[in-house]
Amino acid sequence: MTILLAGCGDLGTEAGLRFHALGHRVVGWRRSPSKLPAAIEAVAADLGAPGLPPVPADTTAVVIAVAADSPSEEAYRAAYVDGSAHVLDALERDGVQPGRVIFVSSTAVYGDAGGGWVDEDTPTAPGGFSGRILLEAEQLIRSRFSGTATTATSLRLGGIYGPGRTRLIDQVRTGSAVVPEDIRYTNRIHRDDAAAAMVHLATMAARPAATYVGVDNDPADLGTVLRFLATEMGLPEPPVGDAGPARGGNKRCRNELLRSTGFAFTYPSFREGYRAVLAGAGVRHP
Repeated sequence: MTILLAGCGDLGTEAGLRFHALGHRVVGWRRSPSKLPAAIEAVAADLGAPGLPPVPADTTAVVIAVAADSPSEEAYRAAYVDGSAHVLDALERDGVQPGRVIFVSSTAVYGDAGGGWVDEDTPTAPGGFSGRILLEAEQLIRSRFSGTATTATSLRLGGIYGPGRTRLIDQVRTGSAVVPEDIRYTNRIHRDDAAAAMVHLATMAARPAATYVGVDNDPADLGTVLRFLATEMGLPEPPVGDAGPARGGNKRCRNELLRSTGFAFTYPSFREGYRAVLAGAGVRHP
């Protein structure tokens, strides 16, 4: 197979290495291609601008894994909506019809569920611009491939942690972490499992569904996670107090549909994942 990675940051690069390890040709589009490892055929491309490079004619699957330059509405729109549109325009321009297009989205499209459960069938109700823009990008991609031979799939990831993604660890270490006074559920996925899920959906024998929730098996209360990290690092438990607004909304995301495809997690919960991070396993790709 020939895989086109439209966006090769940390997550896209990790997925590219995994595609390559399976024997596939991997082409990566990135503004700074010199940072990509030799396993990925690096091509200079700014997804935020029209006129992208030629798409390999034998492209089997496209993975759109972009990231905004800043946490602003303008940057999100430029990355996710405009960037996706430019990729789709390049496919149409070059007459390339991949079997699958995987779009890396976020559980932010669900907003807050008051601690309730959400899955692929839950109506979307984004609470902020990030979720609204990601949902717009999902709908754009789905509509462009409606009625074609290309299967468009959105992988809605929870909060990504892993090598170099240590926000909660840093908060506990510096003493700035605060355990919320109320139960606040959080959803996460280790970077390696997120990349593995992208590869799995692009290559599995069965045709993937339109949407998958990409989170681990344990939508844990934030206080439980913070106390666990403190214990693992031999530090005092963070105090209980006003932790501010819920980051990503208070909800519990189900991953049963992803697991039903045969996907297995290397880090099924935050415990295994954070222990690996604290042990220094893995590297963050530049």
